[in-house]
Amino acid sequence: MILDGKLDASVRAAALALQAGQLIGLPTETVYGLAADSDNDAAVAQIFSAKGRPADHPLIVHVADAAGVQRYAKAVPVFAQQLIDAFWPGPLTLILPRLPGAAIASTAGQDSVGLRCPSHPVAQAVLQACQQLQPPVWGVSAPSANRFGRVSPTTAAHVAAELGDGLLVLDGGACDIGIESTIVDCTRGVPVLLRPGAITRDDIERACGTRPLSMQELTADTPRASGTLLAHYAPSAKVRLMDAKQLQSALDVLGADARHIAVYHRSPLRSDSRHLRLQPMPGAPLAAARELFGLLRDFDDWGAKLIWIETPPDSADWEGVSDRLQRAAAAG
Repeated sequence: MILDGKLDASVRAAALALQAGQLIGLPTETVYGLAADSDNDAAVAQIFSAKGRPADHPLIVHVADAAGVQRYAKAVPVFAQQLIDAFWPGPLTLILPRLPGAAIASTAGQDSVGLRCPSHPVAQAVLQACQQLQPPVWGVSAPSANRFGRVSPTTAAHVAAELGDGLLVLDGGACDIGIESTIVDCTRGVPVLLRPGAITRDDIERACGTRPLSMQELTADTPRASGTLLAHYAPSAKVRLMDAKQLQSALDVLGADARHIAVYHRSPLRSDSRHLRLQPMPGAPLAAARELFGLLRDFDDWGAKLIWIETPPDSADWEGVSDRLQRAAAAG
């Protein structure tokens, strides 16, 4: 059931459903989430069941504002507070030391918790409404509203198609950013980038004065975090990343016989086949991110068996798109 997220009645219905231990589809500026009360272990368990998500893969807790951190985290390093001040509300998740007893089901037994304050007006309205209830709902766990490992939804219709019409979904329009939040581990004394997104390494360094480390630079295990498995974000068609020369060579070899192939490219390409789909990739990384997941779903619907994608530039501003594409290709 899809409701207009701009209506007060829809927002209240969603807040009451969360309070009652039910799941809802919630729009954010990144992707649509499958949301439950973070402090209701039974409700959170439904998320794992509905998605087919491994129980040891933690969820991100969404809060209405920076004050919500105090209900879930026992410490906030100075650099983490600087990131909160710079980017919240927004597409940034921080991994912080967890308060004992807080969001146990959402954190998969870890002593850390991922926290985010979304900027989407519908998500904000629901989180604010949840705080006004008696008893209040202080945090909402909301991984992407899709089957585990598949392409994340960026419209309400995607959620309904993925999880069924029985789920209450608030329609907040197409997501502005289109890929999941940047995740920064703040439990090690320095920022560590666990998952790239719209907020880049350069953005993080400017905000806190320290360039984030990558997971490969650490000598000890990092906290498990949402969306960081090697294979993830995959359509039904097999994804392959190639440079422009490899793409053109493959198209030349197949010639007019090329079929059921969708090609997402930045460089000019040519093909003699009328049975494939050539889709230009935007030159700006934010524009490419915004359309990426919706386009992968569209390629599946079109009937693609193979999706060939030109490898994005090796730069910080393309890192989020590159990360999602590499994980989608690994799933094939």
